Amino acid sequence: MASIENLQKIASQIRRDIIRMVHAVSSGHPGGSLGCTDFFTCLFFEIMEHNSDFSMDGVGEDLFFLSNGHISPVYYSTLARAGYFPVEELATFRKINSRLQGHPATHEHLPGIRIASGSLGQGLSVACGAALTKKLNGDDKIVYSLHGDGELQEGQNWEAFMFAAHHKIDNVIATVDYNGQQIDGSTDDVMGLGNLSDKLSAFGWHVMEMDGHDMQNILDTMAAAKSQTGKGKPIVILMKTDMGKGVDYMEGTHEWHGKAPNDELKDKALAQLEETLGDY
Repeated sequence: MASIENLQKIASQIRRDIIRMVHAVSSGHPGGSLGCTDFFTCLFFEIMEHNSDFSMDGVGEDLFFLSNGHISPVYYSTLARAGYFPVEELATFRKINSRLQGHPATHEHLPGIRIASGSLGQGLSVACGAALTKKLNGDDKIVYSLHGDGELQEGQNWEAFMFAAHHKIDNVIATVDYNGQQIDGSTDDVMGLGNLSDKLSAFGWHVMEMDGHDMQNILDTMAAAKSQTGKGKPIVILMKTDMGKGVDYMEGTHEWHGKAPNDELKDKALAQLEETLGDY
């Protein structure tokens, strides 16, 4: 079992990777990526049973689907640091002919990527399909997914919420990045989500909440969620995060949802993040 200290060191390096990746090409989405770093670190380095010797069928292992694909920097860095492909390849992010496109794409055949997720609102549908496949095949592993809170303004999510509850897809654990921010402002201003916990409970899901920046709370909550699988209800976790976490001038604002720092701000961000595993 990885120690909290070790997980925090990995997360710090992933945050450095994110800043350097988006800065190098003056494009990308650092805000949500930084906010979800602790979750990705816990998921891939402690929680999931997965294999970096990647195969698309995913038989006999836990699966992960990133629905809010614009936070690809944190996904790519996590996969590289977990051994799916060389860390040095992070330097090709968003460049011509790179496997690391701005939004994950399957035609690039990048290990770890199971779906293209540039268009929001589709990930839960895919996760439900994968989870049903595992149930039909007698595969007892779990399907995990991540979604943005603003993404829930897409109607397809709610069809999938209904579908999962109706079909008792109880081997899926969906997590919502509940940071209250989206590209045009706060979710309350753009389209208020209301009481998500009550809504999702009414849709027949087992609803949990967690602090997305407390490693121990993430580990404990995810373990508790796993203990609820197989009980007839799909599981959703509302994960409270701060967009831009770890970089003081990015925290808590939508302004860094999809904007890269300039040279000066890149250096300011990196000064706040310890290099622990070596920069690429």
